[in-house]
Amino acid sequence: MTLSLSDLALYAGALLVLFLTPGPVWLAMLARSMSGGFQAAWPLALGVVVGDMLWPFLAILGVSWIVSVFSGFMLALKIIAVLMFVGMGVLLIRNANRSIAADSRLTRPGTWAGFMAGLAAILGNPKAILFYMGVLPGFFDLTRITPPDIAAIVFLSFAVPLVGNLSLALFVDRVRRVMSSPEAIRRTNVVSGWLLIVVGVVIAFN
Repeated sequence: MTLSLSDLALYAGALLVLFLTPGPVWLAMLARSMSGGFQAAWPLALGVVVGDMLWPFLAILGVSWIVSVFSGFMLALKIIAVLMFVGMGVLLIRNANRSIAADSRLTRPGTWAGFMAGLAAILGNPKAILFYMGVLPGFFDLTRITPPDIAAIVFLSFAVPLVGNLSLALFVDRVRRVMSSPEAIRRTNVVSGWLLIVVGVVIAFN
């Protein structure tokens, strides 16, 4: 392994700053956490992990041609994500007075759909590979890295956002439990619904 701990720590710090910058995934995590708690948010976080592993790995290999080869598939994922987020948002707003525990339909299509939404949100943005192709050479000499180096980079690329996403979901879940009045539930569901719709719009035009 040619990378030093300081090199990896600097990269991890940059990933943390990137995580703290709000984006579609960040908004989606907030919305799912507010509406369904941690149980509704963690599947989306795991879906995002797939892209957070894939994009830096492809960027290191310099195989940007894969983006064009699978562009049709990525477009389909983007459309699915848009429909899913908008649909969940509308459903929450229409049923804003009901608690999630009382009506499980509010969190449909459920765990698998949450995972797929996270996957579509991250893979539906092929510009991510261009970001990594531009950023990684600034942190590492990609001509000298070894397989263990690649593994370490990919690990940090998904681990830092994953810990951040799960921490955010857990924090919002704890706050949400305190807000148990009917009016608080209604407001939370309405805000969550509009956040999900915004995520769908952002993904559609990104």
